[in-house]
Amino acid sequence: MLENLESGYDCASASTDLPNLLSELEQLEQAGHAGHSEEQKQQLNRLRNQIDFIRNKCDIPHAHGEQ
Repeated sequence: MLENLESGYDCASASTDLPNLLSELEQLEQAGHAGHSEEQKQQLNRLRNQIDFIRNKCDIPHAHGEQ
């Protein structure tokens, strides 16, 4: 997870940041099939927000099958 994303985010980093965030999100989702703690839910939300921020700022569409 990235620490701070701001309006000055450099989209040149998206090619490495986005796959890393997506991988981290997938791992966390798979680890929580039996249910997520409140802390895990917050981490999932933060990861999703970071992914959405990068996609929106850098105009990156969702891949097929992604939510």
